Amino acid sequence: MIERVRVGALAPVMVALVFLVALNLRPALTSVGPLLPRIGGETGLSEGAQGLLGALPLLAFAVISPLVQHPARRFGVERTLLAALVVLAVGTALRSVLGDAGLWIGTAVAGSAIAVGNVLVPTIVKRDYRDHVSMATGVYSACITVGASIASAVAVPLSHAVGWRGALAFWAIPALVVTVLWLPRAWTGRPVVESTSDESRPSASVWRQSAAWLVTAFMGLQSTTFYVMVTWLPTVEMSSGVPAAQAGVHLFVYQIVGVASGLAIPRLVRADSQVAAAVTASVPMVVGVAGLLLLPSWSIVWAVVAGLGTGASLVVALTLISLRGRGQQGTTQLSGMAQSLGYLLAALGPVLAGLLAEHTGSWTASLTLVGVLAVVQVVVAVAAGRVSPRPAAVRGKFPAGR
Repeated sequence: MIERVRVGALAPVMVALVFLVALNLRPALTSVGPLLPRIGGETGLSEGAQGLLGALPLLAFAVISPLVQHPARRFGVERTLLAALVVLAVGTALRSVLGDAGLWIGTAVAGSAIAVGNVLVPTIVKRDYRDHVSMATGVYSACITVGASIASAVAVPLSHAVGWRGALAFWAIPALVVTVLWLPRAWTGRPVVESTSDESRPSASVWRQSAAWLVTAFMGLQSTTFYVMVTWLPTVEMSSGVPAAQAGVHLFVYQIVGVASGLAIPRLVRADSQVAAAVTASVPMVVGVAGLLLLPSWSIVWAVVAGLGTGASLVVALTLISLRGRGQQGTTQLSGMAQSLGYLLAALGPVLAGLLAEHTGSWTASLTLVGVLAVVQVVVAVAAGRVSPRPAAVRGKFPAGR
């Protein structure tokens, strides 16, 4: 038995609102990285503490992700997502109005809300665009990337106008706007309990499936390299003399180029294997990090190369979740597992990178760490992409109710 919204009763524009939700799943996070030097200077936070602040939303992802399936089953995915949008707006505002304590509390609250969206949006995309999962996933991830990159680019200029606290609080506004737009869908899309023979059959827990662990590993590795770069790339560049505003632009470029690679990578997704797509998405990070270590003066070039990899890797990770999940419920469970453990691993990345820089006095060790993780991702990509999806997914169509 599963809960399902009768999407056919909704206007196409309401169905597409999920992509506006995706636009709001990263600005609260990526607006922090370019401001860390200023935040640290005014609050006295060390590099390790700054890394922990950047990792706090990822820890929230790890804790909240496996729990999302319960309210989603009880209240429906649309209404659960509506609640998450409200909490996201509140948490984003709180971290700027409650002083130093609010910075930590609001970041944790906002991260928890984003965790709900991380799990449910792929489920909605798979259900509403079941005949075009890979392409819809590409558009969804492109929206995430656009939102993330814009937040990074405007963080420093906005902070000059309203202070760093105001620059962080600004992102509560678009979250509120999307909350209002989502209200009709949450009201109209009442959950309807339907059964399918596919869902009624007992299946092994995702925690016991080797394919699920491979997807989780891929998700975790690509998330770790992405968040280390998002958190520390501006600081790394500023330590070598790059102006803060320019470093923020480089971070914007790093993320925005992922839109193109994310939309292109579905062309390499094959019915019986996703190895080519997974490996192609993973290699650019290896090249980009090697470039930053060996030829740092070309940092913008390496930011572009690495960004192409992160954009494509996110699409591959989300596509693997959709292809390996059994129906709406199974996809939600797999998404929760992959994002819980994956983001737990990712949360360690910015903290460890910050500590390495603090204790070594340079960013060489931190970049080397990212490079090693990127190489491991290439290895995991071969195994994760080799597992064939179920027959229905091979045809690009999923059973009713998914």
